[in-house]
Amino acid sequence: MATREGWAGSPPMAEAAMIEALLVCILALCLYAVESKDLLFGTIALSAISLLSALLFYLLKAPDVAITEAAVGAGVSTVVYVWAIKATERKDLS
Repeated sequence: MATREGWAGSPPMAEAAMIEALLVCILALCLYAVESKDLLFGTIALSAISLLSALLFYLLKAPDVAITEAAVGAGVSTVVYVWAIKATERKDLS
């Protein structure tokens, strides 16, 4: 059933544009993380992806998932990755 803002259950236009912008930023950061020769920069990109994903989950009205993604994805995973990078070579030699 159509409502004034659009179809029932769909986000308003401004929110939909923000969601699309977040998805484009996440895609760009994913490509950067994969192509980066420096592991620390790739890890920072993964952390930013987790933060943007948490914001996306919040906009999609899933605050519990957003909090979990921010805590685990951006917090714990980043610390573990940086700790592992510290014990190995930081840059790709090839």
